[in-house]
Amino acid sequence: MVKTIDEIKDFVKGSRKKRIVVAVAQDEDVLRSVHDAHHLGLVDVSLVGDKKKIYDIASELKIDVSGYEIVKEIDEAKAIRIAVDMAANGSADMLMKGMIQTADLFKAVLDKDHGLRTNRILSHVGIFEVANYHKLLFVTDAGINISPDLKQKADIIQNAVDVATSLEIEKPKVAVLAAIELVNPSMQATLEAAALSKMADRGQIKNCIVDGPLAMDNAISLEAAKHKGIQSIVAGDADILLMPDIEAGNILVKSLSFLGQAKSCGIVAGARVPIVVTSRADDHMTKLNSIALASIMSIKNKSL
Repeated sequence: MVKTIDEIKDFVKGSRKKRIVVAVAQDEDVLRSVHDAHHLGLVDVSLVGDKKKIYDIASELKIDVSGYEIVKEIDEAKAIRIAVDMAANGSADMLMKGMIQTADLFKAVLDKDHGLRTNRILSHVGIFEVANYHKLLFVTDAGINISPDLKQKADIIQNAVDVATSLEIEKPKVAVLAAIELVNPSMQATLEAAALSKMADRGQIKNCIVDGPLAMDNAISLEAAKHKGIQSIVAGDADILLMPDIEAGNILVKSLSFLGQAKSCGIVAGARVPIVVTSRADDHMTKLNSIALASIMSIKNKSL
């Protein structure tokens, strides 16, 4: 079982390397990250984009890209299409966003005829190593789904569970968060939390233990849960935190990163291949660890 962010890179070492394709790859941070991932033996690399700009950036960074597959395409929309097609036809095992808007990439990913759709929605799964928490903490969804409904939340949980189990975390514990830990008919998040818990009990959400509603304090603090008289095997020991909406998720992950100085990584799950979509604010190691996580997920996908 992976217990720290740094162990994610170690976990994938020694496995057969998978190929990452970068859509519109003329981006300094992205090139540095994929280069380091390749240097560590984590991935093989395909770059799609403006070949001259890629070489200019690589030269400035003193990076040798001669061993990479580079597909020349100046037009951004066509470059995205080529990268997604490579992931769809098996030429690449994971996809990474380069110098483009996330919405433009997802438009191609979700194309009904030529994309990477599955029967689930896409969702972002962030993993955080927090100094005062006893294990890795998965947070979802803080980046894609604005106000997910009950069915979408079930998919978001299942996506996060798949990521957790790929790191050998068996039967991850999922806390469905709300402002309070009691069902209140006036608070939709609490109603959906109770429904999701029962759905997991009945096998509609698989390979995990789900409880909710739980407030943030009793999801991660056993002392807080005991103080409120909450009896739950998830309380104080959650692996996965399901956010009620994107605002709550965004505030939490940025608080963990910027105030808590947590190490982190993340991927977009729910597509046929894992997708690395990092923020410009993410540091270099976050991007590198996200590539390593995507590699682990692609290895898992091939074994299914």
